[in-house]
Parts: sequence; structure tokens; C-alpha cells
Amino acid sequence: MAGGLRRLSVLDWIRIGLLAAGLVFVATGLLPAATARESVDRIAPLLLFLGAVIVLAELTKEAQVFDVIATRIAIVGRGSYPALFLLCTAFASLVTIFLNLDTTAVLLTPVMLALAPRAKIAPLPLAMTTVWLANTASLLLPVSNLTNLLAMNRVALGAREFAARMWAPELVAVAVTMAFLWVFFWRRGERGEDRYVPPPAPAVDDRLLFTVAGTACVLFIGAILAGLRIEVAALVAAVAVVAAFAWRDRSKLVWSLIPWRLLVFVTGLFLVVPTLSRFGLADVMSAIIGTDGDGDGPYRAAAAGAGLSNLVNNLPAYVAGEQVIPVANHTQLLSLLIGTNLGPVVTPWGSLATLLWFEWCRRRDVRVPLGKFMATGAGLAAVGLIATVGALLVTT
Repeated sequence: MAGGLRRLSVLDWIRIGLLAAGLVFVATGLLPAATARESVDRIAPLLLFLGAVIVLAELTKEAQVFDVIATRIAIVGRGSYPALFLLCTAFASLVTIFLNLDTTAVLLTPVMLALAPRAKIAPLPLAMTTVWLANTASLLLPVSNLTNLLAMNRVALGAREFAARMWAPELVAVAVTMAFLWVFFWRRGERGEDRYVPPPAPAVDDRLLFTVAGTACVLFIGAILAGLRIEVAALVAAVAVVAAFAWRDRSKLVWSLIPWRLLVFVTGLFLVVPTLSRFGLADVMSAIIGTDGDGDGPYRAAAAGAGLSNLVNNLPAYVAGEQVIPVANHTQLLSLLIGTNLGPVVTPWGSLATLLWFEWCRRRDVRVPLGKFMATGAGLAAVGLIATVGALLVTT
């Protein structure tokens, strides 16, 4: 027990403290029991989805699916940096869209960083591609981001209807991100080389696990596009992959697969933020965002979401903003969503995905210049929000 407590990081204690604070608020009546029950009922399916999809993604990585795809991308690029850039941005965007932003940050980042020395590629451009697109490419589907799931329920849209509203903002967000990536990290003067060395073709340790995991991911994507409830689709796909590993390699089925840190963090947020809203946060957000669904209302909502995300994290920022936007103002709510998805690229704590990404960079000894990270992120957030909210308004 004592050894387990010593392994907890500072962030782990913050997550646990957040949940403890939420429980105290409920116990003392600062958060009414009915409100707490409503919050928990709302996020219960989302927690099931998060747990299942992260188990699916972790085991898919263990089956070498991501490693093979990343290496194949470098081989297809044939030493050309422009080709590699297009392939990597497409790969990171697709993983974010269909397997959520945390998968890109947690699982794709180490794969790309491991690819860098094999192909003699500078690691920072690959790393920045994953962290930025983990955030900015997470607008298209409800599964791409937890905030999308919350917004989808609020505006009563299915997965296909949600995508129909958000396809234009998604395209614009990815395009702006690609432009910033190329100018500040991928162009010749930044990456330092004219060409890279394509790595050798990877060897798959267990072809059956590779096939089952890859097939489960494809079927999961098909199921959510077909309209199946996302938590059911994720659970079925995760169970299939877990069963395959139970048969072929039980050593990979460890308790650490279950993302308890994320589940504790999200539950705590949905108890603490409603409490803070009752004691002043709602008034502040209402004054900043306003209740005008037209005019500058969408831009104000996006700016407020981005600003608060970079101060305290995007999940509480979205929840705080959602509570003050009138139910009928769907466009303003989706603009808030854009602000909390695309905006948290300035500070290391802006989103959970960014926090996890920094941890991977630290483990791989990849130096991230914090000044450049924040300055370029601020530029991306400013330009991206203006262009992306504009795309939403034009296509609404």
C-alpha cells in the first residue's frame, strides 16, 4: 500500500484531491445532492466510453498497429519531408477523430518519437504534430473529445448530425494547424535536414493480435458512424481485443490499462465545477460570454472557452461555459466547444492531452522550448478560432 502511494505523482494527487473536494461539497450541502446526482448520471455513459476506448487504444498499441502504420508512413514518404508532413498530419488527425485526442497524445506520441531516431528525423516536428492535432482535429465526431460528447447531448444531435454541423470547422482547424506546423516546425530552416532515411519495414510479433486489434478499431469506427451508442461500440471492441490478448498474451492484461486517473479527474470536475458555478463562476462566465446567440456571441463564447481552458483546463472551461449559454443557442454552444477544443494549445495544462504529451516528451528526453511552444500556440489559437468559428457561422 505504501509503495503504491509513493508511485503517485503530483498530478495524481491533484486528481484525487479534486474528487475528494467534490465529495466534500456534496456531503456539506454546498452542492445539492440532486445536482450532484444529475452530474453523475450525465457522465456515467461517458466514463464507460472513456475507459473502454482507452483500453482498446492501449492494447491496439501493444499489438503494434500504431507502430506499423507510423513506420509505413515514413516508408511511403520516401525521404521527402513534404510527403512525410502530409502523411503524419493525416495520420494524427484520423487517430484524433476516430479514437479521441487522448489516444493521439498518449499512444501516438511515443510511437512517433520512437520513429524519429530510426529514420533520423528531428523529434520536435513529429511531437508538435501530435499535440497540436490532438487538440485542433478533435471537432468532427462526438468520440473525438469528451467535450464533444457533452455538447452532442446538449444540442440533441446524433454522430452523423454532429459531423454535418462540424465538418467545415474541422477542415479549417486542421488546415490552419498544418500551416502553423509547417512554418514554425517542419520547414527546412526549422527541421535542419533536406531529406530523411526511410526506416526498414517493421516485423509484427503476433499477426493474430495485430489483425484482431486493427479489425476491432475499424469496426468501432463503423459502429459509431452507423449510429450505435458510442459507449456500447467502444465496450464491444475493447472486449474483443481483451479476449484476444487473454488467449495469446495475458501478460499485457494489467490493471494499469484501466485509466483510473482520467476517470477520477473527470468525476471530480463534474462535482467541483457545478459547485463553483453556484458561488460566482457562473456570473463571471455569463458576463464574458453573454446570452446573444447572434452577432459577436459565438466569438465571445469561443474566446471565453479558450481563455479559461488555458487557465484551468478545457473540461471545466466547457462545463462552466455551457451552464450560462441558453439552451436554444446551439451555434453559440458549438463556438464554445471550438474554443475549448482548439484553444488549449497555449499552456501545458490547457488540456489533459497536452499534459500527457509533455510527460511523454520528458520520458523521451525531447526538449520542448516552452517560450516557443506558448508563443506559437497563442498564434495558432487566435488565428484558428477566428477562422474556425467563421466556418461554423458560414455553414450554419
